[in-house]
Amino acid sequence: MRAIALAVIGVLAASSQIAAPAFASDQTDVMAAVKKWTADYNKGDMKAFEAGCAPQAVIIDETSPYVWQGASACSDWVAALDANNKKNGSTDGIVTYGKPLHIEVTGDHAYVVLPAKYTDKEKGKKVTQSATWAATMQKTALGWSITGSAWSEH
Repeated sequence: MRAIALAVIGVLAASSQIAAPAFASDQTDVMAAVKKWTADYNKGDMKAFEAGCAPQAVIIDETSPYVWQGASACSDWVAALDANNKKNGSTDGIVTYGKPLHIEVTGDHAYVVLPAKYTDKEKGKKVTQSATWAATMQKTALGWSITGSAWSEH
């Protein structure tokens, strides 16, 4: 019932200062894309959120059917999440994340792992879920896009 993601999933709060001299600017650019994707999600701007997804995106989340892939992966995931949230009385969902656990950039591909939290109201009661969010990204002429997102509650 929660994102990433995503985001999904996820993902916007704490520091993203990265200390890796060889790829510091690439890592900063990757984290800026993650922050934007998360901010779009948190604002409810699903068009901008979906625009941050690559056509080959794969999303894995705890909402059935648990995996979405291809050009409509992000919009299909949003639809499934919305349906699940309505079923469970979940509103006001916000994703935040802490200091990256791992960032690797190789050429035009990146892999990011973040501790994350999803906070919402379920039937009016505040609930916070701790998770780990892993994302893969690809750089194109338009910037970094999400190619993969896996959310794991713990």
